[in-house]
Amino acid sequence: MSRIARYFKAYIGPILLAVLLLFGQALCDLSLPNYMSDIVNVGIQQNGITDAAPDAVSEQGMQFFQSFMTQKQKQQIDRNYQQAAKGTVSGQYPKNAKEAVYTLKADADRTQVSEIFGETTWSFLYTMESLQAQSGSKTTSSDKTDLTEINLTKLYQMAPMLAKLPQKTLSDAQQKAQKVQDSVKLQSGTVLVKSLYEELGVDTSALEQHYILLEGFKMLALTVASALAAILVGLLASRASSGLGRDLRRDVFHRVNYFSHTEFDRFSTASLITRTTNDVTQVQMVIMMGIRMLAYAPIMAIGGITMAVRKSVSMTWIIALAVIVLVGLVGVIFSIALPRFKRMQSLIDRMNLVARENLTGLMVTRAFSNQDFEEKRFDTANRNLTDNQLFVNRLMTVMMPAMMLIMNSVSLLIVWVGAHQVAQSTMQVGDMMAYMQYAMQIITSFLFISAIFIFIPRASVSAGRIADVLETEPSIRDPEQPKPFDNAKKGWVEFKNVCFRYDGAEEDVLHNITFTAKPGQTTAFIGSTGSGKSTLVNMVPRFYDATAGSVCVDGQDVCQVTQSDLRARIGYVPQKAVLLSGTIASNLRYGVPDADAAAIRTAVETAQAAEFVDSSPEGLETPIAQGGDNVSGGQKQRLSIARALATHAEIYIFDDSFSALDFKTDAALRAELKRTTGQATVLLVAQRVSTIRNAEQIIVLDEGRIVGCGTHRELLRTCPTYYEIASSQLSKEELA
Repeated sequence: MSRIARYFKAYIGPILLAVLLLFGQALCDLSLPNYMSDIVNVGIQQNGITDAAPDAVSEQGMQFFQSFMTQKQKQQIDRNYQQAAKGTVSGQYPKNAKEAVYTLKADADRTQVSEIFGETTWSFLYTMESLQAQSGSKTTSSDKTDLTEINLTKLYQMAPMLAKLPQKTLSDAQQKAQKVQDSVKLQSGTVLVKSLYEELGVDTSALEQHYILLEGFKMLALTVASALAAILVGLLASRASSGLGRDLRRDVFHRVNYFSHTEFDRFSTASLITRTTNDVTQVQMVIMMGIRMLAYAPIMAIGGITMAVRKSVSMTWIIALAVIVLVGLVGVIFSIALPRFKRMQSLIDRMNLVARENLTGLMVTRAFSNQDFEEKRFDTANRNLTDNQLFVNRLMTVMMPAMMLIMNSVSLLIVWVGAHQVAQSTMQVGDMMAYMQYAMQIITSFLFISAIFIFIPRASVSAGRIADVLETEPSIRDPEQPKPFDNAKKGWVEFKNVCFRYDGAEEDVLHNITFTAKPGQTTAFIGSTGSGKSTLVNMVPRFYDATAGSVCVDGQDVCQVTQSDLRARIGYVPQKAVLLSGTIASNLRYGVPDADAAAIRTAVETAQAAEFVDSSPEGLETPIAQGGDNVSGGQKQRLSIARALATHAEIYIFDDSFSALDFKTDAALRAELKRTTGQATVLLVAQRVSTIRNAEQIIVLDEGRIVGCGTHRELLRTCPTYYEIASSQLSKEELA
């Protein structure tokens, strides 16, 4: 992925914004279990009372509970409470209508007061436990005074008796109370506060309902915020990944457009199609998933661990065990799946190659009744890909049940251990439930991280394949300082001791080729199959570069000028006629988009294509299918010739472009061509002697060497190779 990292620069803004939104989403999601815990602990168990510091206490209640406080605690309470005269706060506390109450000051230290009342509650409980022990009754932890059933009126009646307790009994109770866990002190204190509020006439049910609704609305707001963040992150991730995919496809296509034949020999067409489509899609998918998960999952994992440890340090081992098992399982799956992921793209290449070859050569397949063979060939490639995908998918299906087993096992462990801690008053029920949710978030986060790291290798392979194309520099490049053409030698084509060798070949295919093609003349090339005719003419527009020697056009070495300037001077008709989807007119204007109707008409008539063009009701607007499949081979060749003629170039290259024409059409086309091309230089590759016999210069090639050069008559006398070719095609009278 690092090889295409530069493409991320354009999307740094959306990616950073998405990460910030993911932080917000994670904070919202991590807060929800805390609010749920508060609803259970505070809203339900504590009746909506948030702490153990009562906002108001009756005079009797204050006196009673101060009897269980240390002298220091009494002083702190006196500093934080003030007496409210009768009737001053009766709206909040109905009992105040009849008697004075103590209210918490506005600047009071609630935390300190809460700790004092929580500890005082347990001092009271341990004192009552001591009294039960002194009376001779056996007590257990379940026999302790139930705070939810306290009758304050009866307790106040016990005040004179409790005042006579030995100081040691009270001191022992206070020391035990100091050792109670803070959360348990708080919960017990809030139960006492409920009784104090009920004594004052406060509707505690309304307090409970108000607290639960308020916390519920907060949870709803956080859920909505999390959902909005997730939607925005999805939008940003989609835009970034889609934009990245678009940029990669654009640059791959741009780079391939400048590939020479050497590069196409390295990358097959099927492979280039796969790299532009499937490989880019793989990278695009991982980027979209990575932005959403790779940033979100670590935040959730770290945040979840932090929150869980705050809830209970003693149960941290459960999460650690789950993570170790999870990482081990994912590691095993990862090691098995990785080689299969790496093999996936090459199998897709192979299937595309077989399918493309079969579709391109469908007529040949039918002609030889080889459909069964091609079907088996495709079936083999298809099965290899399918088997590989099935293996990976089966491996992934094992993962999900294993994850569910781990998650459910962790839930059971948390309930088992947490239940014991709740029974021992070292943990609250809401905290246990929140801990369970945090554990699920942590495991899910590690699962997401693992899933991303399973898919990254395949995307990395795809990114590498894309980078291979992008990093491949075309072997044919424009010079840094191009030179101008020599207008005095306009149309001249010169080969000077040219040798050529294909990349990786051990020997040359062209040897010391030297000739000059002049304007107004036709230079023809003939020779046996494989003698190098097409390779030679393809060096003029720089489809290949000479290994040695030089090729000159208009008096300048083709390597010293820009490719666009060079090719603007050339009208090229390839050996295999190629038409593009569109219309006849769009194909003929391909080289000259602004060509007028008269020029197009002239080109059509010269190429002997007027008859079949005019026979169509739509004329020049007749649709052309992909690859020109809706026209015959001869019609395709004639339209390709017309396309080249429409450019009015100074050099024309016809690479065996008359092979599909009948003799009559061939003769008529050559006659019109001679008249139309005028002073242009014509390079003509042909297999038929009749096509080239009127050329001013005929070059005979044999195994990459020039073995004859001259006119038809001269070569019959001086070149045995040419005579042999001509005698196989012409009658004795024509040879005479």
